[in-house]
Amino acid sequence: MSIATMILGNSGSGKSTSLRNLDPASTLLIQCINKPLPFRASDWRPCTKATPEGNVVRTDKPDVILKVLQGSTQDIVVIDDYQAVLINELISRSAERGYDKFTDIAKNAWEVFQAAGRLADHRRVYILTHTQTDEAGQIRMKTVGKMVDSMIVPEGYFTIVLRTEVINSQYLFATQSNGQDCCKSPMGMFADQHIPNDLAEVDKQICEFYGLTATA
Repeated sequence: MSIATMILGNSGSGKSTSLRNLDPASTLLIQCINKPLPFRASDWRPCTKATPEGNVVRTDKPDVILKVLQGSTQDIVVIDDYQAVLINELISRSAERGYDKFTDIAKNAWEVFQAAGRLADHRRVYILTHTQTDEAGQIRMKTVGKMVDSMIVPEGYFTIVLRTEVINSQYLFATQSNGQDCCKSPMGMFADQHIPNDLAEVDKQICEFYGLTATA
């Protein structure tokens, strides 16, 4: 059973930047939006026919993400901007009438979330995605409307849900709920309510807490 973590946050709040200290040699990055990383990234190379040894896969297709995730071997997999998968699928099927497309979108997300927790025990998966505020004022993962929300609660598939916050110009992760969001983490995993937005340090704490070691 791999450890899956959801990272929530608005655009520009530090989600992608949190990858900056991860080791590219042991990390696979799945980019759902084709865009440059917000830091110097010479060791991150797209997977192509010419460079199959690359560590960046760019796709917004849920079936491809699922296949890549299940076939990957790196200790760490990061799926960045996952909400784009839901949004792009909805837009591509906008001409369809009825509710089948919403059921399909929810099912595809469910399959990815399930797979994120079903890799080898030592592996970690981080899913980065945007937030929305519902009618009750609760902050949660951004989906594509009430039809999908009624079928799936994304945060429920994760033991660890962190959310980006910018406080006094510091880019941070919230580790526990403030009462209006769905942040959560096991007791004792993190020392503070807010920690630096450094995914490498988060991964280190997760490994220490669960006693994980990478395979050779």
